[in-house]
Amino acid sequence: MLDHCSISHKGGVILWSRSFTPAASHAAASAASPVNSLIRDALIDGRNSDETYEKDGYAVKWSFVNDLELIFVVAYQRILQLTYVDELLAALKTLFVKLFEPFLASFVASLHAVSTAKLSSSSPIQPAATWNFAQAFADWDAIFDKLLRGLEDKAAQVRQDRRGRATHAPRAVIESSPPSDDFSTVPSQSSSVAVDAEQIARNVQALKNRLRGRGGRGGKRGAGRSDADSGRDSLPGSDSETPTKRKPKGKVQRKWGDEAPSESDMASLDFSYEKVGAGGQPAAADLSALVDAGSLGTRTQDGLYEVKDWEFASASAKADDALAQVLRGSPAATSSSGSSLGALGSLFARLTGSKVLTEDDLRPVLEGMKQHLMKKNVAKEISEKVCESVGEGLVGKKVGGFQTTNAAVRLALSNALTRILTPKTSTDLLLSIRTKLSSPLPSSQQRLPYSITFVGVNGVGKSTNLSKVCFWLIQNGLRVLIAACDTFRSGAVEQLRVHVRNLSMLGINGATDSKGRVELYERGYGKDAAGIAKEAIAYGRDNDFDVVLIDTAGRMQDNEPLMRALAKLVAVNTPDKIIFVGEALVGNEAVDQLTKFDRALRDFSASSGGKERGIDGMLVTKWDTVDDKVGAALSMTYVTGQPIIFVGCGQTYTDLRQLRVANVVQAILGD
Repeated sequence: MLDHCSISHKGGVILWSRSFTPAASHAAASAASPVNSLIRDALIDGRNSDETYEKDGYAVKWSFVNDLELIFVVAYQRILQLTYVDELLAALKTLFVKLFEPFLASFVASLHAVSTAKLSSSSPIQPAATWNFAQAFADWDAIFDKLLRGLEDKAAQVRQDRRGRATHAPRAVIESSPPSDDFSTVPSQSSSVAVDAEQIARNVQALKNRLRGRGGRGGKRGAGRSDADSGRDSLPGSDSETPTKRKPKGKVQRKWGDEAPSESDMASLDFSYEKVGAGGQPAAADLSALVDAGSLGTRTQDGLYEVKDWEFASASAKADDALAQVLRGSPAATSSSGSSLGALGSLFARLTGSKVLTEDDLRPVLEGMKQHLMKKNVAKEISEKVCESVGEGLVGKKVGGFQTTNAAVRLALSNALTRILTPKTSTDLLLSIRTKLSSPLPSSQQRLPYSITFVGVNGVGKSTNLSKVCFWLIQNGLRVLIAACDTFRSGAVEQLRVHVRNLSMLGINGATDSKGRVELYERGYGKDAAGIAKEAIAYGRDNDFDVVLIDTAGRMQDNEPLMRALAKLVAVNTPDKIIFVGEALVGNEAVDQLTKFDRALRDFSASSGGKERGIDGMLVTKWDTVDDKVGAALSMTYVTGQPIIFVGCGQTYTDLRQLRVANVVQAILGD
């Protein structure tokens, strides 16, 4: 059964609502209700194209009537899997608008009149009439009850019919199919004709012949042998059934050339430790290869080091100019086929004249818009949802004139992208660190360092970009401890050791070295990563480190044992930030990676006895390889609702950038 149903205006006025259980009534009245969460997390953020929103065990579905600015919302317990909700929403919209359209139109008009009066006058203006919704919709409760009862009875009848068909299904049909991996010679279980005993016998014999041809239990390994050998191997008790001798395990010593490498050869290839120069001091390194002077950040008046903003090519500036011209209604922008927005603008040009936009009007435009977003490397699923969101916001809108229609659709897309990309939480990581380090503590309690865990799939550049973040922190005067918790990948610890050595030689403001400001905490390979991270945080606390950066092993999102191990690390150590490191090159895979990483972290960390934790932000690597095809940023932000804190764009420690939402929107809209 339903838990809650409501009809409200987009301005926040609830016209009618019904709660079916005391718990639902209490939840609907609280700030953390599923409906309030829907408005905050989905509708305001521009994610109103999702079919279902889930929160705290509830599933919420909704629909719009844009010309009257109405929102119809239905909430129910997710476990129930109600099948009639979509039909209920459609019927609610049709009946409610048909019965009360004059009243609703007057109410919406009065709201617009009051809003316009407030903008033009500084004195408060009240509505001309007091709207009594209980009296206006007095007959709606009985109509709703009858509609809901009819749909529930219909759904119950469908379930009963399905159970009846399943009970009376002929057993001979189900039992007639022998197990096989070749469906071309075996009758389907869903066949409506029962197979006789002779056909079953032929199928079984054919199955035995195929198994003998594959070497019995040997499977496909015996496919390359002769039929006679294969048949003999499959006979029980045969001498040929003895297992094949396996090659002895162990690595064979590699030889370079005709002779084994000498100690001097090995020393020239060893980059793991500091090379010692004259006087026993470390040899001078080529610091110009570690820091790009042209990509160094800037210092604020307070002495803080800030990384640069990522600047797109000049084509994006042209796209911005073209967009501004279109929004102003400039004929030149729409008539110029060579402009950077010409192709996208030609899609909107199909909407001409003064009219009320319908789904048929918008369908070809939205399809072209979806293709444009996919060309910009936005995941297909996200492209569809963004376009559906834009379409739902425009259906029923009345626009007039060619340029006005063009601008309305384009502006809706720009606003949708801006809402999605705008951070809902602070992206000032330095502020979060300083706030924790300066917050008061009881005298008996020792302050823990600020901890950041870097997670992601294999090969995206977690360790490299962790070192770039470390350089940024060192430049801001913080002591950093790097915890080597990738105890699986060969060379992971040595890689971090080289980074720590290099970072120790880079000075703050180029004046002195950073030795003592960065250290590596490592316990080798094959150890428990959660335990190493806990020891590292304790070491950082005892040795006055400000920040602990936790490097983790790369893992695929579908690998449940490794995801559980990562969730254990999070649950045991409760890091202050969990940053997902992803590639800018990824397209559709970004949705799957982030969805499963975030879901696994939340589920497994909660089941491990800790607080439910998800991804707190993203760091997108290889940003300099995609030009203006920056759709991965939109896909990642859409999936998690979390901000992109940094982007990596090169091979030196200074190649770290921040993103501006307006620049990303320009790049996505540009053609």
